[in-house]
Amino acid sequence: MRSFFRPNPRYRRRCMADQDSPQEVAAKFLDKLKSSPFVMIGLMDGEHSEPMTAQIDDDQPNTLFFFAGRDNRIAKGGDAMAQFVGKGHDFFACLAGNVSRDDDRAQIDKLWNNQVEAWFPGGKEDPNLTLLRFDIDSAELWETDISIGGRLKMLFGGTIRSDESSSHAVVDSVA
Repeated sequence: MRSFFRPNPRYRRRCMADQDSPQEVAAKFLDKLKSSPFVMIGLMDGEHSEPMTAQIDDDQPNTLFFFAGRDNRIAKGGDAMAQFVGKGHDFFACLAGNVSRDDDRAQIDKLWNNQVEAWFPGGKEDPNLTLLRFDIDSAELWETDISIGGRLKMLFGGTIRSDESSSHAVVDSVA
């Protein structure tokens, strides 16, 4: 698997568990996103974010895709932020980037699935259908997989050491 993120040289990597590199944390993010592909995404225009289902194309690691109606609030495109919470509340991500339309028929065919079809009764020919791409510029990732020893200290008191804690990484664009 290609590396999803590369370290952002503008930031010092802040990782509470020294055994996890930014690439390892990013790989865990991808796994979590594939198992629960729901994010909150919104443009940086003052409107609220909304839940959407991310489509992942492994051939375009810098990008998440979303099928939406042409009248969807983010369909106009622009700078955007997306937030992700893993199914087990053990992983969090905040992604910054740009949303734009990508109505390439080959890309639509590649990503189309039964779940998408349920939302668009006209299928791929639905006149309201558009494919949005979210090109990620940067991300901040938190893994909250605290060790057994750390969990016991949380229950009974005590200071959690860095090797018992979770991972945190600030990374650059998805490449």
